Amino acid sequence: MVGPGNAAPAARPGRATLTRRFTRFAAIDWSGQAVERPAGLAVAEVGDGGPALVARDGGWSRAGILDWLTMLAETRADMLIGLDLSPALPFVDADSYFPGWPKSPTDARALWAMVERRAADDPHLAATSVVNDAELSRHFRRHRACGDLFGQGRGRLRLCEERQRAAGFSPTSCFNLVGAAQVGKSSLTGMRVLHRLDGRIPVWPFDPVPETGPVLVEIYTTIAARTAGVRAGRSKLRDAEQLDAALAVLGSPPHVPSPRYDDHATDALLGAAWLRAVAHDPALWSPPALSAQVARTEGWTFGVV
Repeated sequence: MVGPGNAAPAARPGRATLTRRFTRFAAIDWSGQAVERPAGLAVAEVGDGGPALVARDGGWSRAGILDWLTMLAETRADMLIGLDLSPALPFVDADSYFPGWPKSPTDARALWAMVERRAADDPHLAATSVVNDAELSRHFRRHRACGDLFGQGRGRLRLCEERQRAAGFSPTSCFNLVGAAQVGKSSLTGMRVLHRLDGRIPVWPFDPVPETGPVLVEIYTTIAARTAGVRAGRSKLRDAEQLDAALAVLGSPPHVPSPRYDDHATDALLGAAWLRAVAHDPALWSPPALSAQVARTEGWTFGVV
């Protein structure tokens, strides 16, 4: 593992020294909805000024975001990009993504490949076939069908999600596919995109961070909202004035006027500005609990220490 900038090797995997300064930042609010152009997709970008939504004719699709990321990789954009999704399932608690299944993948990239294979015929980079699979569905909580291996309560959590709980946040298990807070489908569809990127953009902490070019990190937009002074229970900003007030707390100029002010657009706009405000903090690149095993299997939410 190396730090943001690929300087000297870290003391141990998960540790990093800060040597790189990104010049551009982006945040992507994700959606696992099994349609071509989910309403929940939004992309925002920021450089020196205020954040702005990145427009796409007809709206964003997951395939469109994959094309956009590929373009950033090809142009070697000096950009830190936050994805609001979980790039892997819980592993460390049971030493397996799917305990008891002999074919369970052993690391995140193998997990992405497995999801892609099983969902290959699902249109729009959806992952319906994964959660409907007879064996895998046993681990998920679905509508009217909670798998016998889902477990109790909120379900299994990754180590970084346990850290979020300890900090007062309310993370949801990636194995939960029920309710407004479900994140499972977003995570699985995101894994298809990460697999198809095929390493063209490094994904921290699974990959070393290079000296140049774009880098992907997982973000949790509620952390951005709290940092910007938005109180618990009011994390969603739905107008320009609320958004600019939160941006000011982050030291950001006002946003570029937006054609929409729904939860997804404002999450992306605030997320991009938050990344710019905190990306220089070496503690965020070196969480004490980010071991080699965690970095290889579960990944980490940027901003959780």
